Amino acid sequence: MSILLKIPLVLDPQKEGGWTVTSPIFPELVTEVDDITELHKIVQDALGAVLELYHDAGRKLPLTAISNEENKPVWFESLISAEG
Repeated sequence: MSILLKIPLVLDPQKEGGWTVTSPIFPELVTEVDDITELHKIVQDALGAVLELYHDAGRKLPLTAISNEENKPVWFESLISAEG
């Protein structure tokens, strides 16, 4: 069964390029991304490990992360690279 999660992310730019990605509601989520077009895949992989950790430890997900609005519009912000 899949659930729809709404997760705030913080992208901290690194001197050598790319970003460190964390989440204030999932402190265990820490990953890095070099190319912003890979952000979704990188975060999804890291989140999979975090969700497994929560499951194995019997921990509940933060209520603010769970979106029960399956057939309704969901507000989210995205970071998109554009030429300008």
